[in-house]
Amino acid sequence: MTEVADNTLVDSRYRIVRRIGSGGMADVYAAEDTHLGRQVALKVLHRRFAQDQEFVERFRREASAAASLQHPNVVGVFDRGRHDGTYYIAMEHLPGRTLKEIVTTEAPLAQERVVDLGVQILQAAGFAHRHGVIHRDFKPHNVIMDDRGGVKVTDFGIARAGASEMTETGSIMGTAQYLSPEQAQGHAVTAASDLYSIGVMLYEMIAGRLPFDGDSAVSVALKHLSEPPPPISQFRPDVSPALESVVMAALAKDPAHRWQSADDFAEALQAAGAQIEHGVPVGQDTAAFAPVPVPVPVGHGGESPPTLPPAVPPPGEPRPERRRRWPWFTIGLLTVALAGFLIYLAVAALTAADTREVPRVVGKQLLEARQMLERAGFEVAESHVRSPAPFDQVIDQDPNGREEAEEGSTVVLEISGGPGTVRVPTVRGLPQAVAIEALDKRDLAATADRRPSENIEKGIAIRTVPAAGEEVERGERIQLFVSSGPEQVEVPDVTGLSRDSAEDLLAKAGLEIAVEERESEEPEDDVIAQNPAAGTEVERGSAVTITVSTGIEMVSVPNVVGLSRRDAAQQLRSVGLVPAQRDVDVTDPGQDGAVIDQRPAAGIEVEKGRDVVIMVGVLIQDDVLTPGEPEATP
Repeated sequence: MTEVADNTLVDSRYRIVRRIGSGGMADVYAAEDTHLGRQVALKVLHRRFAQDQEFVERFRREASAAASLQHPNVVGVFDRGRHDGTYYIAMEHLPGRTLKEIVTTEAPLAQERVVDLGVQILQAAGFAHRHGVIHRDFKPHNVIMDDRGGVKVTDFGIARAGASEMTETGSIMGTAQYLSPEQAQGHAVTAASDLYSIGVMLYEMIAGRLPFDGDSAVSVALKHLSEPPPPISQFRPDVSPALESVVMAALAKDPAHRWQSADDFAEALQAAGAQIEHGVPVGQDTAAFAPVPVPVPVGHGGESPPTLPPAVPPPGEPRPERRRRWPWFTIGLLTVALAGFLIYLAVAALTAADTREVPRVVGKQLLEARQMLERAGFEVAESHVRSPAPFDQVIDQDPNGREEAEEGSTVVLEISGGPGTVRVPTVRGLPQAVAIEALDKRDLAATADRRPSENIEKGIAIRTVPAAGEEVERGERIQLFVSSGPEQVEVPDVTGLSRDSAEDLLAKAGLEIAVEERESEEPEDDVIAQNPAAGTEVERGSAVTITVSTGIEMVSVPNVVGLSRRDAAQQLRSVGLVPAQRDVDVTDPGQDGAVIDQRPAAGIEVEKGRDVVIMVGVLIQDDVLTPGEPEATP
């Protein structure tokens, strides 16, 4: 077994968050559906099973069967696929506690609560059975309860769609404490097996203990086969007799003597619940309530039980006079009975060779089912009914699959005419959860798909496909488009582009533009900065501020030679240049205080703000001769 690491992206869609459970067949992980933004539970098959093609095929078929079960009390199956050499099922992720945790900490439970929980579990079982899916592993570990008392049954993804031909003789699957006797023997599993397991669960909820326990799975299974369950009242004296009889009837060893459907079982539970609710005392019957129904064994057809033989006359009554003739009368009866028995054996021997096993075709399409039965030597008759099952699917057969029937006899098939049609409701403007609930009430499955919208709030339904008002088959999957809010776009990189090119690129990305200017050594009108930065995800229509270079302004250096220092400085400042003075010695009084040269020279283009050096004359006096000192000779 290889664990899938956290953060692994399974099948490019499901990101593993953490492992939340493990079983003999698969590990279960909490995961995020990155396509639809929802939490799911991901059941990943152990790799050793992934090498068994027969097992994999069963796993895939059962996932498909479970995905068709859209019911408030059944954990939804969304998807199945393959990843890294094994297979997975994506299903609804549910917060809450398992029924096993509740029973462990709170049992025995109030009888009214047991009835409520039992009815919800049976509603899930009945819905699955009508769709040809048998759970095979009902136990409190597979029942999740929310804070409001709602029940959801999980692990239909490992159930078998009907009694598959892949059942291995002698194999025992499921938890031993909740196994039906036929499962313990490795026999074919039917809906009645699920009802037995649910009966065990109800027994445990009421009594606070299991009907059978032992040191090993084998010892428990043997008790299921051979021992009668102790009465619930042995452990809980205040139990309603009506409730006890309903539960004990589900624990009959013979499937034919149990409740014949989950609906019958649920109806009987509700009838018992009504008596409990109205306070019928323990052990007292009342005409105010109808009696709780009891199961009728298959084959009896509901008729009254056979009449009992007359009672033996009490002592002292006279015996008939013909007492002495009883030996001859008895011998005659035995002779006739023996002859009849021999005739029966002879007929049975002659006809046994003409019987054969009826193929199981429930769940198959009509054409395939007809071909299978005709190849096996049977005639086929059809009965078409409305059903949630797909059109032309076989939902029942008589005789049942694997029963013996005469070659050439007729097998009657009940064929689904489809679920009927409903109109798609209007869900635009509803929150996603409310929209899905509205579709579910019409028996329509919803697949949510997020789409950006500028004017519809995030999480609100936009539309459906098929559209509102269209007629569709019940059970059809409806695509529900839900707003993810304004579209997110990536801000492109526009630095270094010209202003015009940057504005074009931002407009094509659906973004607004705000412009700021700043002097820069970069070429004029080039973008030198942007906010938000390139690569940022923002809503379409958001504003991006770009900073555009104004370049460096150039000015012509004016001619200030000959001007006074003050006038030259003033003229240079007027054109944005900075005067920088240097003094130069001069002997000409006319140059004193005047600009005699400048750098750069007049007329040259320079950057605004640059220094211009002006050379200003400073007069120096000639040396005065000292009296008596001879004049210097040139």
